[in-house]
Order: sequence, then structure tokens, then C-alpha cells
Amino acid sequence: MSTPFYVSPQQAMADRAEYARKGIARGRSVVVLQYTDGVVFVAENPSRALHKVSEIYDRIAFAAVGKYNEFENLRIGGVRYADLRGYTYDREDVTARGLANVYAQTLGTIFSSAAEKPYEVELIVAEVGAAPEDDQIYRLPHDGSIVDEHGSVAVGGNADQISSYLDQRHRDGMTLAEALKLAVDSLSRDNNGGERTLTAEQLEVATLDRTRPQQRKFKRILGRQLSRLLDESGGADGGDAADAGADAGADAGAGESGTAAEGAGDKGSKDKGTKGKGASGEDGPEGEPLL
Repeated sequence: MSTPFYVSPQQAMADRAEYARKGIARGRSVVVLQYTDGVVFVAENPSRALHKVSEIYDRIAFAAVGKYNEFENLRIGGVRYADLRGYTYDREDVTARGLANVYAQTLGTIFSSAAEKPYEVELIVAEVGAAPEDDQIYRLPHDGSIVDEHGSVAVGGNADQISSYLDQRHRDGMTLAEALKLAVDSLSRDNNGGERTLTAEQLEVATLDRTRPQQRKFKRILGRQLSRLLDESGGADGGDAADAGADAGADAGAGESGTAAEGAGDKGSKDKGTKGKGASGEDGPEGEPLL
């Protein structure tokens, strides 16, 4: 009888971590920034069918990078958790901290299990508060640890370089146009120090806007409004207000229908996420799209 090959637990965990990190690094980056009126999510994603940024609950949103089918399963699970908790107790009891703890338990269990491969995903869970100091942003790596972030955070791709760029330039009190410009500038930089040009068609942008009168604060920024914001100079506060008025109808239609397509609805309809595969992103070893 042959002796089974022995691998120390430390080496096995290191190998699993390296495997997950390589998968995440092949995905396109996501940047999350705080600005005066909330939190903005900016992702490089040319696909209109597969979303990297999604609504979870009234004041909570989710962003991810890595294997689409894996983080979509986590998103759906988060929506179900939030709906059940909000229905059983109170809507105020659904928090980003509680959701991050649930995701941490799930990712940690999968990462430490020898029976299945680790998830090649990195998540961001954010909640907008009544004031900027009440905003919460949590980053969850592949191993289930939780990192409490402030101001700005980047995941996927060359996240270290992007995070360094953001840390040097992000400041409190930025307008939406300024925050969006900083996010796009950071995503445009490649590993060699060069810069690319990212158009509105290559970006997925959404906000948690604390100034929205309705209970749900998540809003996608699409079409003409996104193009105008990208064209604006840094301090054009009046331009944001004009955009909000000009695109009120578009926000009620296109913005909310985009959320509904991922699963809008307060009690359960939100868990019908997009299931199809798209051509965006690089395919992983098993053929799943990487976003």
C-alpha cells in the first residue's frame, strides 16, 4: 500500500489563497468612493447584461470582482438574507455590517473546506448613512476576512496601484462629478504607468444617494447623465443638480428598471438575478466569465 502524499496545512492554505488571488487579479477592477451625498461605485464593465454592482436593500449595495457565477450566488444569498431579516424584524435591522458578517462566514467556510475550491471573488458591501460619517464600506477578500474601509477602496485587477492612487487624491466633501472623475482616472492607469481612455460604454456606475426622497437609495447612472458627468470639470455642483432635474424621468424608468432587472422588490423578487453568461471579461479555466 503506497503512502499518501502529505501536504502541510499551512502549505495547503497558502496554495488555495494564491489560486484565489490569481483568479481575482484577472478580473476588471471596481472602485468605491465616498462623496458628499453618498457612495459611488465605478467598475470597468462593457457588458450591459452582467452587473458587477447591484442593490441589496434600501441603503445597501454590493460590488464584486472575479467569477461571475460565484459572486452572483453570493449576491442572491445576500438579497434573501436582507429580505427575510427586514420582514421578520424591521427594515432598520438590515445593515451592511450584518450582511458583511454573513458573507464572511460563507467565504471563510468555503475557503477552509478541502472538499471544494475557494471562491475566486472579492466583495465590497456599502451602506449609506444619514450623514457622511455614518457611511459604511466593508471589503471582503476570498478568505472571508473583513476589512473596514474609509474614503475609497479598489478591488480586482491592479487594485494595489489603484488604491495608492486614490489614497493620494481622495478627499472629503467631493462632489459626484469629482469623485467619478477620480475613479475613472484611477481605472484608466495600467500596470506600466500608461493611461487608457475609458468611455461611458465601458463603465458601470451606480450610487447610494442619501438625498433621494424614496426609501431605496440605490441608483444607476446611465446614458446621457453619465456622459455629462464624465465631461464635467471638477467642481461643477450646479451641473449635478441640472442632471438630476433633466434625468428625473430617465431615473424613474431606466435607472429603476436596471435595478429591477437584477431583482428589485422589497419582499423576495430581488433574488431573480441574471443567470446568463456574457462575452465581457476574460474567461476562467472552466469557462466562467471573469468580471
